[in-house]
Amino acid sequence: MDETVINKKGIIKYISHSLEDTAFLAEKIADNLKGGEVILLNGELGAGKTAFTKCLAKCLGIEEVVTSPTFTFMKEYKGRLTLYHFDMYRVIDADELYELGLNEYLFMNGVCVIEWNKFGDLPEHIRIDISTLDNGNDRVFVIKGLELDI
Repeated sequence: MDETVINKKGIIKYISHSLEDTAFLAEKIADNLKGGEVILLNGELGAGKTAFTKCLAKCLGIEEVVTSPTFTFMKEYKGRLTLYHFDMYRVIDADELYELGLNEYLFMNGVCVIEWNKFGDLPEHIRIDISTLDNGNDRVFVIKGLELDI
């Protein structure tokens, strides 16, 4: 079953043993989103950033297939809240994002999920660090900037 640790500094540590556990966490987070949030996803390649985003999208009522926007930088999905999914892995620097006008999405009423962040001046945001445990299957999610009842 899920193991959750909440420390006194408001940091939530959640261990996911399966995609179902990740979906459970995404649902808890989605239930707390009202629009205007920026979520930074941090983790190595293959840590589960896009898998988490897919789960979050489903919990927001998005029926489209969510794919990584690696070559387009951002994809938009409509649901209970609009999801703006950014992948900045291939972005050289923040100037490129501002030239494309992508910074404007940070101040809209949807939810921005950003992988490989390159923005320098973000509004208040939620940070989720994802890492893989030694067994290669389990994931650790460390969440800052959001209170959850898990």
